[in-house]
Amino acid sequence: MKKIIFTFFLFTSIDAYALPDCPDDVSATWNNCFGFSKMGNGGDTYEGEWKNDVIHGQGTYTFADGEKYVGNFKDGKKHGQGTYTFASGEKYVGNYKDDLKHGQGTSAFANGEKYVGNFKDGKKHGQGTYTFASGEKYVGNYKDDLKHGQGTYTFANGDKYVGNFKDGKKHGQGTYTFTSGEKYVGNYKDGKRHGQGTNTFADGDKYVGNYKDDLRHGQGTYTWSNGKREFGFYMNNEYIPDICKDMGLSENSSGYENCINRLIDKVLD
Repeated sequence: MKKIIFTFFLFTSIDAYALPDCPDDVSATWNNCFGFSKMGNGGDTYEGEWKNDVIHGQGTYTFADGEKYVGNFKDGKKHGQGTYTFASGEKYVGNYKDDLKHGQGTSAFANGEKYVGNFKDGKKHGQGTYTFASGEKYVGNYKDDLKHGQGTYTFANGDKYVGNFKDGKKHGQGTYTFTSGEKYVGNYKDGKRHGQGTNTFADGDKYVGNYKDDLRHGQGTYTWSNGKREFGFYMNNEYIPDICKDMGLSENSSGYENCINRLIDKVLD
């Protein structure tokens, strides 16, 4: 952005800037010099280095609403290392590219939350750590501002998930460990247990089999801590033979067998 020549002031260069002061002549080009200017009519100001009448190099840009950027510029855009303080209380310290957060950086939010990690084109992207005000924490990979790829999510109550994420949700292979002693190892889809998995309960019971939408669904084996075992098909978390029994069908009746086969077909469909 070219300087606004009708209102500008020159400050004496300080030791932090090696460049000379920009000229007093408003018709002269500000090139490889240090100067102060109002930027437009909105109340923004800039103090720092210029190149060919464009903000370029180290400087401080103060916005009319109180926000401030202190750092490096290139061709009028934030580029390189810098610190941006928002009016909301949020603060970003890190790298920029073409006016966007890009590379390693730290965002500290007004509510106490913090992200330390990589950015790309203004979004969390790559390896990073997000600490929530509630005490929850995510350490892992991001893509386009969402948890994506391998990561570890620790909940405020001590529960922990270690595994894969997609578009911000648990997706793919993962392990969820509960503070109660329960543990699930298996597949997830869209944040829910889905596909093959093993759920070991705190009381010693265990289920090994298929899940759908967070429920036992499909073929599986449920083993109680006393050694009793139940093998077969499940539907919406219920053992299919038990569903048919609850319908009042006798175990030895053809209606009972037909019920089981019909529900298994529905599960497998």
